[in-house]
Amino acid sequence: MAARKKSLTVFIVASLASLAFLAISPSQLGARMAAQSKPSRIVSVIPAVTEMLFAIGAGPQVVGVGSFDEYPAEVRTLPRVGALLDPDLERILALRPDLVVVYESQVDFRRQLERASVPTFVYKHAGLADVTQTIAAIGSRTGRVTEAASVVRAIESKLKEIRTRVEGRPRAKAMIVFGRDALALRGIYASGGVGFLNDMLEAAGGSNVFADVAKQSVQATTELILARRPDVIIELRPQQMAPQDLTNELTAWQALSAVPAVRSGRVVILADQRTVVPGPRVAEGTELVARALHPGAFGK
Repeated sequence: MAARKKSLTVFIVASLASLAFLAISPSQLGARMAAQSKPSRIVSVIPAVTEMLFAIGAGPQVVGVGSFDEYPAEVRTLPRVGALLDPDLERILALRPDLVVVYESQVDFRRQLERASVPTFVYKHAGLADVTQTIAAIGSRTGRVTEAASVVRAIESKLKEIRTRVEGRPRAKAMIVFGRDALALRGIYASGGVGFLNDMLEAAGGSNVFADVAKQSVQATTELILARRPDVIIELRPQQMAPQDLTNELTAWQALSAVPAVRSGRVVILADQRTVVPGPRVAEGTELVARALHPGAFGK
């Protein structure tokens, strides 16, 4: 279990480090995608895009997924082909794909696929707005334009509702933590001032204590946390936790009792994959963050 938890943290950190903004406009990208043939055998090593494919109805076209893909349930029966750090080229080619979804940072892997004449869809988004842009682009690429537009509208409508609910409420100084060592305040990674986690926090009615750091991730020492004095700490976990494990992890924060969030009991662990995967469920993840910040805005 400890090894699995560590590997998931490494995955989240590596994923955040690899993201970049779209280099061309969504309309230009969509036009380029539409000009290519509709794929019938797709491999995706990226959980967020795998979710997008299924959300827009392209699930039947997916023949292989990454090591960390867990949603929707249908992916559990599909072949696993590695992930960001360990894509299995031989296994991927054996699936005879006509489209492989890859990270922008996988330069060597992309070259190998190019040499094998396998088309790729390069994952580049970084912010909350880029989630819907990517959904639209993957919809164009897979011939699911109408379905993708419907998913985009649903996400935008949900985010608008959340912003309306928290509008006018005090914006608590918050820290979003997405990785740390088990049962200790070491190896802490928090959201910087750019990226989808920061955007989720702002949409949820919070103010990032690291808003001035123009990075997607900050290695937050205890000294730095004491200096930034967050009023709320929201820790994101990709998997559900047993009640005792949750209690033990919350207890670890008591070592920083001088931090306002700890002193006032406003440390929250959200053990839910929707908060860490920037895919079609990102608005649901944003609502979970908003409920942690402003429980009174949502009632029961």
